Amino acid sequence: MEGLNTEGVCRIYNPRHLKEVGISRLASLELRRSGWWDQIMFSRLKEDISVIFEKDPAAKNIVEVLLCYPGLHALWFYRAANWFYRHKRFTIARIISQIARHFTGIEIHPGAKIGKKFFIDHGMGVVIGETAEIGEGVLIYQGVVLGGTSLAKGKRHPTLGNNVVIGTGAAVLGPIKIGDNSRIGAGSVVVSEIPPNSTAVGIPARVGVGFSQKDIEMLEHGKLPDPVADAIRFMVREQAKLEGRLKKVETLEGITSEIDKYLEKKKKEIEEEFFTPEEKFSQGSGI
Repeated sequence: MEGLNTEGVCRIYNPRHLKEVGISRLASLELRRSGWWDQIMFSRLKEDISVIFEKDPAAKNIVEVLLCYPGLHALWFYRAANWFYRHKRFTIARIISQIARHFTGIEIHPGAKIGKKFFIDHGMGVVIGETAEIGEGVLIYQGVVLGGTSLAKGKRHPTLGNNVVIGTGAAVLGPIKIGDNSRIGAGSVVVSEIPPNSTAVGIPARVGVGFSQKDIEMLEHGKLPDPVADAIRFMVREQAKLEGRLKKVETLEGITSEIDKYLEKKKKEIEEEFFTPEEKFSQGSGI
């Protein structure tokens, strides 16, 4: 730059010179950082706000986001608490996290590790444990728990990959990993690892099958896969096949029984009472 005295600048940032005038090496480092630290902070705050507009269609304007989003406030409290935690000021860190919990209803342990573009929608009742690790672009809803299953010290909370979505009221327990781009359905309890690009639902959560990548990305809670029901439908279909084959054998042998007629009659009554014509037990649906 024109007019910049490089010799003077180098002398200012030279630790030996700073020591001569009574300024510590730490102060030297702080001086070096001061030129870009404000830019980094502003960039991070801007990123925090922009991700809310990306993931919440209810967000109307910046003022509303700044004043009315407890997930955003909890994240900012967490960063302050995490700074103290990393510098071994554990009590101060926990006090800050408890203040955040009081005002937002969200409890994030200051020891947790959280990546960029993290968003907690609504947030009431969210709990994130000490050794939890959260990747970038993660979205969680109210009532989610990232909890532990052991009293032993060490890694005892889950690790979430990038772009994971966890639905309302879900609990992810233990030192397990949720793969990148995975989705956890509302109310699920996850106690085992979930592979990348999957949707898991149920108690305990199981990975759903037969859904496209678009279905997984949308995570429409009204169209969640149900692995348990899928298994029951499969069993009913197989049973219907076996019954059909057995009837053929009985017809050939001239074997009939009153109990078979009674069960068939009851089966039709149940179908007529509870299912539409398309939803018959014989088709393995409606369960």
